[in-house]
Amino acid sequence: MIRHRNALGLLLAVSLLAPAATTALRAAPDNNWPALGGPEGTSISSETGLPIEWSPTKNVAWKTPIAGRGYSSPVVWGNRIFLTTAIKGEESPGHEPAEHILGGNPFLHPDAVDAEFSHQYRVLAIDVGSGDIVWDRLAGEGLPYDDRHRMSSYAAPTVATDGELVYAYFGTPGLFAYDFEGSMVWSAKVGDIPTLGMGVGTSPVLAGDLVIIQADEDLGDHSAIVAFDKKTGAEAWRVSRPVSVTWATPTLVTGTARDELVAIGNEWIISYDPVTGDELWRMQGLEANAIHRPLIHGDTIIATAGYPQKAIKAVKLGGSGDLTDTDYLAWAYNKGTAYIPSNLAYDGYVYLLNDQGILTCLDADTGKIIYEGGRMPVAQRFSASPVAFDGKFLMSGNDGDVFVIQAGPEFEVLSVNSMGEGIWASPAIANGRIYIRTLDHLWAIEKMD
Repeated sequence: MIRHRNALGLLLAVSLLAPAATTALRAAPDNNWPALGGPEGTSISSETGLPIEWSPTKNVAWKTPIAGRGYSSPVVWGNRIFLTTAIKGEESPGHEPAEHILGGNPFLHPDAVDAEFSHQYRVLAIDVGSGDIVWDRLAGEGLPYDDRHRMSSYAAPTVATDGELVYAYFGTPGLFAYDFEGSMVWSAKVGDIPTLGMGVGTSPVLAGDLVIIQADEDLGDHSAIVAFDKKTGAEAWRVSRPVSVTWATPTLVTGTARDELVAIGNEWIISYDPVTGDELWRMQGLEANAIHRPLIHGDTIIATAGYPQKAIKAVKLGGSGDLTDTDYLAWAYNKGTAYIPSNLAYDGYVYLLNDQGILTCLDADTGKIIYEGGRMPVAQRFSASPVAFDGKFLMSGNDGDVFVIQAGPEFEVLSVNSMGEGIWASPAIANGRIYIRTLDHLWAIEKMD
């Protein structure tokens, strides 16, 4: 492990290593949805009384057109919603993306597109009450460093906010911080990040005074996890990672014996001290593309992947060193997962969905199968991750249908709600509403009397 830490990083480490740091890494969430996966990064909301039936003309508070192509999820704080999008511009024939080497040979993914087109990377703020776009800021513009997957977007990472600043990440173009009025406060470069021509997927994670980015690339020669000061954008620490390219967002675990930041990879699952970047433990990785976000169940982290093989590992937190082939592996499973969407740990169960949305339910303590083969009544593929509330969870399909599923040991579809547009972004839940981003719109779903 190679570490780079500047003077600011040392100061942060000293000031934040006090015992009180454990409880200070997360701000009080209230009813906001401040980042990917909501207040705790678990895709679970405490909201009740939300509608389970809607349509383009029923239980819709408003619907706002969103220009460009973006798969980032909405983030909500107070009276503002934040999104990113990428606007495709003019072609520059002859512009080549980053070169990729796989197996010692030049590699071009057959689904890699768009590096020859200029793009604008934009951050939007939307009024909660009206759905009006309050401000729309250009974070960066130019020819992309690398291609993206033809089904993906250059605006795939979800922003994060602490109620003071909004942090938007676009990969190689950089990390950008805006205040709530739309003024850019700072920007920072994480580095050139080749992703085998697939684009970036990881979203920023907030931990105390830091914004943390998992920045893994191609063969892993320059893979790293990087922390920036939230207020200034100064790099606090950078730790190299012995893993090849990932698209996953790390999971911050608080409220246990110590805080841990867990980042998955093909080669290794690694836990870090979120304040200092010090490695706490590692375990042999999933040996598959790392796209899913790790799940939290009590004092266990559940790492999952779905391609080229399906893999689930439940690892007990609190270890040190190399935990491979130790009792820290609580259980493992090797079926039921999808390529892109993350899974869900909710109220004692783990819900796995495959690419067609077929559900498997496991006991979160033991990995025992509770049910398999839970099929959606309308067949389609899935890219958005499920979100849970009030004993239910939502599954949003690429064809635009949102399925409301009863949580628990018996599979039951409570309702099917068609949006009329494809869905790739995961929903957000805040203050009595469900916010759903479709291909061309943001919708506010609310129980209307």
